[in-house]
Amino acid sequence: MTQTQSQNPDPQNITLQVEGFGSVTARNGERLVLALERGGVDVLHRCGGVGRCTTCRVSFQEGEPDAMTLAEYDKLTEKELLGQARLSCQIECVQGMSLTPLQTASSTGLEPGKAPAEAIEPEPQWTTRPGASTEG
Repeated sequence: MTQTQSQNPDPQNITLQVEGFGSVTARNGERLVLALERGGVDVLHRCGGVGRCTTCRVSFQEGEPDAMTLAEYDKLTEKELLGQARLSCQIECVQGMSLTPLQTASSTGLEPGKAPAEAIEPEPQWTTRPGASTEG
């Protein structure tokens, strides 16, 4: 058994650190909004997880992905949130993520919204987030 296997016996399952909620188990590549919800985080997704409303936003302490969908980039730019928050409905889970949900049902009094689909919507077109380690 390799060291990686002994540290993570199931490479399909990863652990996210979520401020205020502790550890959340997710599937590698799963939509972050769905992993958070399944892990007991009452994250908002008022538009149904299609990158239109920004209520599913999170901030990263560690492990922020460099990849960003164009839908997320456009919406964060429009709302003047680019570089301040990310949309959990537009992010795939990977090992090493440590984050804070910025809007939850309990903190806002709002209903979470329509359940997001399993796959990222709209069909993702990828770009690199500003400030990413792979940029320029």
